[in-house]
Amino acid sequence: MDYSSQYSSEGLGVFAALGLGFFMFSFAISILIIASMWKVFVKAGKPGWAAIIPIYNTYIMIEIVGKPSIWLLWCLIPCVNIVFVIWLTNLISKSFGKDEGFTVGLLLLGVIFWPILGFGGAKYLGPSAAEAQQGRFGSGFNNPNDPFNQPPTNQF
Repeated sequence: MDYSSQYSSEGLGVFAALGLGFFMFSFAISILIIASMWKVFVKAGKPGWAAIIPIYNTYIMIEIVGKPSIWLLWCLIPCVNIVFVIWLTNLISKSFGKDEGFTVGLLLLGVIFWPILGFGGAKYLGPSAAEAQQGRFGSGFNNPNDPFNQPPTNQF
């Protein structure tokens, strides 16, 4: 039985080509996401280079949505971070005038929705702009838009 090394090297070459192709595809997707986040940060008036620094980019996103710095700690604690990152993503989309459907797109299909947000026509409106425009901003206590929080009228 003659086992030639030619067969094993051909198989190795195929796996190397597949691995290189996967690496190039992943690298291209990463560059697209970083460029998109860069543009989102610039639209919000923050430095674009912050998109390439891992924990600092989360801090900049927290600044973009107008939340306190303690949110960075919440985004780093395991299990708690899932809730806060989803919430942060929702506030990012609202700050650009998008709705909850766009938030779902950012979370599940980020490779499509981050470029739409960065390179599209979305404009930065401020922290939680969609809620503020609809008059639902606040909890109802001392909120002038709350219909139950109107000053009493004289009925006599």
